[in-house]
Amino acid sequence: MSGQSDGPHQPELTWREGKTPVSTRFDDPYFSLENGLAETEYVFLTGNDLPARFAPGFHVAELGFGTGLNLLATLRAWRGTGIDGPLRFTTFEAYPMAPDDMIRAQSEFPEMANLVTELGPYWGAEEITLPDLHLTIITGDARTTLPQWQGRANAWFLDGFAPAKNPELWNDDLMQAVHDHTAPGGTAATYTAAGHVRRALATAGFEVTRLPGFGRKRHMTRATRP
Repeated sequence: MSGQSDGPHQPELTWREGKTPVSTRFDDPYFSLENGLAETEYVFLTGNDLPARFAPGFHVAELGFGTGLNLLATLRAWRGTGIDGPLRFTTFEAYPMAPDDMIRAQSEFPEMANLVTELGPYWGAEEITLPDLHLTIITGDARTTLPQWQGRANAWFLDGFAPAKNPELWNDDLMQAVHDHTAPGGTAATYTAAGHVRRALATAGFEVTRLPGFGRKRHMTRATRP
């Protein structure tokens, strides 16, 4: 998860049990205290019907880059399919985390060790180009940067901090911008099932479904652009 406001600035962090980063600005952890990687795979991969929908040229977009864990999980799944060419991944982040903090957070997931080592030297750059990855990190307030973006995603990861603590990242205008930058048949998934978020997605033009949530969360949300 991550937040948006006037930026870019590095976030102020504390560490819960020395391993889970918590935003002091939003008083919210960057990923599930139970199992951040499992939550990412459940909410954002399964929630967007991935890796089954992966195809050449597939484009993921994300609100809230945070620790980069979602990217690592997605790239691992992409490589597992053997699809030729790069995964395109565009992420919007107001408060880019310091590279050392990203690596510290990612290192809590030993199954990601190879990717953590491989990508670690690149953190701090706004673009990373590998044979199987084109990553673009767009810094600043997504309310400004997303409407100006020229791309359209096949799948969205809506991973801002909790709507009650970071309402700017869940407002009607931004959910409309997400819809307008989604390819026909594309999807969006998020860990929250807050009523106003689901209504904003529906008003924007998505077909919205409430699904069972991860861990202690009762529900999550999937949205599809017809």
